[in-house]
Amino acid sequence: MLSIPQFRELIIKPALSVVGGFTPAAEQLVLGTALQESRLEFIKQLGGGPALGLFQMEPATYEDIWNNYLKFRKDLSDKVKTLAAPTTADHPSPNELIGNMWYAAAMCRIHYMRVSDPLPKAGDIPGMAAYWKEFYNTIQGAGTEEEFEENWFANMGE
Repeated sequence: MLSIPQFRELIIKPALSVVGGFTPAAEQLVLGTALQESRLEFIKQLGGGPALGLFQMEPATYEDIWNNYLKFRKDLSDKVKTLAAPTTADHPSPNELIGNMWYAAAMCRIHYMRVSDPLPKAGDIPGMAAYWKEFYNTIQGAGTEEEFEENWFANMGE
């Protein structure tokens, strides 16, 4: 497992700042997402599933973000592209989610930026769990709010 303090300071905060999405609540939500989705350990979904990176974003979700959100927000798409390897394609490869933690953190935050509901307040871990379940994992996902909270408290000791 990665060092959580380093992950927050060196990956999440800078990445969210680049895309204009840093707040203490957003930092907690993105960190909680990684703790729940990969335990900060797995970079490819176990069992042969499609999810990629520490945030376990599926390529279909990734492409939807680019085709239906970032495509219409040039300033934001230009910012997130600065975190990825240069490419001649319209947008970076989903494989950036595996090997580029800054980019993956930014894409996780952008996923949440598409939601019109406000983020839960910083420190509201049950609220973060419910928000993650509804907007990231969704009703079809196997994860639960209880797992999110358990992973948060087991790793953060709060």
